[in-house]
Amino acid sequence: MRRPIIAANWKMNLGPKETSGFLTTFLGDLGPQCEECDIVIAPPYVSLVEASARFADHSAVSLGAQNMSQFDSGAYTGEISGMMLKELFVHFVIIGHSERRAIFGETDAVINAKLKKARECNLRPIFCIGETLDQRDAGRLEEVLRRQITLGLEGLSERDVTETVIAYEPVWAIGTGRTATADQAQDAHAFVRSVVAEVVSPSVANKVRIQYGGSVKPANTAELMAMPDIDGALVGGASLDPQSFLQIIRQSGKKKD
Repeated sequence: MRRPIIAANWKMNLGPKETSGFLTTFLGDLGPQCEECDIVIAPPYVSLVEASARFADHSAVSLGAQNMSQFDSGAYTGEISGMMLKELFVHFVIIGHSERRAIFGETDAVINAKLKKARECNLRPIFCIGETLDQRDAGRLEEVLRRQITLGLEGLSERDVTETVIAYEPVWAIGTGRTATADQAQDAHAFVRSVVAEVVSPSVANKVRIQYGGSVKPANTAELMAMPDIDGALVGGASLDPQSFLQIIRQSGKKKD
């Protein structure tokens, strides 16, 4: 059985002071549901120190970063290396988010380099893939996902891929309030798993966890998590409110094999 994993991507929201307030409520109300799934919170860089300090006594929650450089050090103004993240006890890092691809021009080659560097640093990537609405309407969903998976995972070992979480996020559903139906999400997840089986191995495909991301909220979590190939959620806006995020975690912890 693949253990569910729920990750919060706060994007450019919640500075250190707001992070402190969020975590006071969230950690205080977390309760036993934390034992039923893995929980990751990825705040902005400026809030990593605050979150890291608060998680020191809460092993049930792992710290994540929203991005990292493919380089170790040097003249790369504004970049943050994997080893810098390790010093803050970051365990997970989001790589290839659609906003990084679309707004900041990250290519499959850059994303592949970041995935390799993350594993070199013993960080666990949350590797994001997904199609735009135009691509879906044009019948290119499988073509796009196959390219992103094949090029993204190129050169990674079976162990590296097993330690990677894949996040399928239909770009047209991110922050729009629109969500893929549970059946649409399941179909995409099953296809992703089949491609991993082809390009890596069937055994790794059976082990790797695949999250759904795209306007996940408490009202749709249970239906999504009931699908056999959906192993968790990458949560955006709904993770900015501690009670909303807690509800998603509670729903996710009910997933059965």
